Amino acid sequence: MIDDFDSERFPGNFYPGMIMRLDRNRGRGLVRSHTGKEIPFEFPHVSVIGAQIGGKAPGIELLREGDSIGFDVGWTSHGLRVTIIKPKH
Repeated sequence: MIDDFDSERFPGNFYPGMIMRLDRNRGRGLVRSHTGKEIPFEFPHVSVIGAQIGGKAPGIELLREGDSIGFDVGWTSHGLRVTIIKPKH
């Protein structure tokens, strides 16, 4: 885990963060956590809450560099990755 879970600091069970990089062509990006840790994500291995189902990268149109988001992480063979993104707009 990035930090010990605290429901007051992590409303809705998501870590607070920001989209730092977003490559729409490749379907990948980078999230910076509130502690400054940078964690990558890549479609189709990330789910965007509120996205319509289907397509190559469902929900990528809801994301912009600089957006504040909520997110969750998981471990993969490539290390820690963002698995869920919850846009805050």
